[in-house]
Amino acid sequence: MASFVSTGKKIIAIGRNYVDHAKELNNAVPKEPFFFLKPTTSYVANRGKIEIPKGVVAHHEVELAVVIGKSGRDIPAHSAGAHVAGYALAIDMTARNVQDAVKKKGLPWSTAKGFDTFCPVSPFIPKTVIQDPHNLSLWLKINGQFKQKGTTADMIFQIPRLIEHISSIMTLEENDVILTGTPAGVGPLAAGDTLTAGLALPHNDETIAMLELSAIERTGGYEFRAA
Repeated sequence: MASFVSTGKKIIAIGRNYVDHAKELNNAVPKEPFFFLKPTTSYVANRGKIEIPKGVVAHHEVELAVVIGKSGRDIPAHSAGAHVAGYALAIDMTARNVQDAVKKKGLPWSTAKGFDTFCPVSPFIPKTVIQDPHNLSLWLKINGQFKQKGTTADMIFQIPRLIEHISSIMTLEENDVILTGTPAGVGPLAAGDTLTAGLALPHNDETIAMLELSAIERTGGYEFRAA
């Protein structure tokens, strides 16, 4: 498993960073970046299993992940690149019915985003492999059928702005991970499904990262019951 998975302290996930994704969930497009945290216990490696708790409608969200290589606070956008070690392909799994229920009550999203195995992540991609992180293709399939196809060129807030914003609030530490948002097409993943996802260079479709995972029903633990 990648070293950032075993040693990183936090996962910072950017919300609504693609216009079409914000619109598909009837959310307003943000005026500045906003984020939530996922626990590092939500990591699961490639070819692992995504556990879906009983009663949960779990949605997939494929994303480019940024791995921090140099700690910093109040990092200006123009020097943010010096703090990036590399990248990974990630999936921000979301318990959508749990999220919808707590949002209606004005409560935090931590449960909906924080289940064990709710952050599948690929092996580390060195920064030298990716010349422009804002010109990459992202895709995700369920049982061999495309569900998400997008490009990081459509990010509302690019990576330097995200690093500047996050580090103005909390110190970014070595091996922390930033999930940069997801394109449109999010939807359900059910027990028994197979999920594949890829990150590719756009001009020649060269795949630089892949994820292959299976979904299973979690036994025991949390069970969602609608109020």
